[in-house]
Amino acid sequence: MSDDYRARALKILPWVCAKCGREFAGKKLAELTVHHKDHNYRNNPPDGSNWEMLCTYCHDNEHSRELESQWQNGAAPPVAREPTATHNPFAGLNRLLRDPNQEDQDNSD
Repeated sequence: MSDDYRARALKILPWVCAKCGREFAGKKLAELTVHHKDHNYRNNPPDGSNWEMLCTYCHDNEHSRELESQWQNGAAPPVAREPTATHNPFAGLNRLLRDPNQEDQDNSD
């Protein structure tokens, strides 16, 4: 059986972002997430003491701040990946922008 802590959190916690104070209802309720205060998603006490409701924006911000503090305390930042794009949309642009009259003069010498 899946532990649906979000459904439990929505039953016991107010539908308000704990950081910015925005209220949520109806379709907008999907933008409200459960944040684990100790950052351990497996720690789900029945009283919800490890949870707080955060909007998606505040939740992203919370996790970004945690990563930044780890990096500032000596943890290595994630390794930069090589670019995956291989197409260069500007390849050959100089050739296309050359004045055709200039080419004729260059070839006449």
